[in-house]
Amino acid sequence: MRVSTKVEYGMMALADIALYSENGNSVSAVEIAERQDISKKYLEQILPLLKQAGFIKAHKGLRGGYTLACNVGSTKMTDVLNALDTGILEEMEASEAEAPPKLRGIVNKCLWGRINRSLRKYTDELTLSDFLQNCKEEIAGEWDLYVI
Repeated sequence: MRVSTKVEYGMMALADIALYSENGNSVSAVEIAERQDISKKYLEQILPLLKQAGFIKAHKGLRGGYTLACNVGSTKMTDVLNALDTGILEEMEASEAEAPPKLRGIVNKCLWGRINRSLRKYTDELTLSDFLQNCKEEIAGEWDLYVI
């Protein structure tokens, strides 16, 4: 499955903010961009989507930046993905004006429809807390392999 860079970078930025603001410090767009190798200019187009949806909070000033603003235990990943791209979890449906050839409709229903329903079910069940815990475990696993 391929997702847009907007969704990919948005998820990276949200995870970065969650991981690096745990002690209450704000995380700046510059810090996120540097750590995640994302264009700051592009990131500044994505962060407002997360802010507008209520997942992050922006803080102004010298030590300004972003912190989490939502309850990670009750925030569903479906909501996060939809905030970044409303079409990512949409069902593939034929428009009434243009009925697809019969086989296309069957393929859409039997393959893409089922894949989409599975993805939707997974993201409905996965909380932001679960996602962040998985990220922390992966990061911890990478650090275990670090040798000086």
